Amino acid sequence: MFKYIIALDQGTTSSRCIIFDYYGKIVAKAQKEITQIFLKPSWVEHDPIKIWETQLEVISEAIKASNAKMNEFVAIGITNQR
Repeated sequence: MFKYIIALDQGTTSSRCIIFDYYGKIVAKAQKEITQIFLKPSWVEHDPIKIWETQLEVISEAIKASNAKMNEFVAIGITNQR
């Protein structure tokens, strides 16, 4: 049985999910841009609901594209904005 790792990344401009196999090879990935809100010069805000929604979308898309079974995922790593 294969074992997979999910990496979720929330960057400044997009939400991303990459699924790796046991050997570190990319099996599937998905990415969605998020809207940036500029209220003042040099200020940037993001809608937290949109961040959540795009994270759900990319993880769902990547899992579907991987053709892996849910019991084959052994770990998840999460990165985010500072």
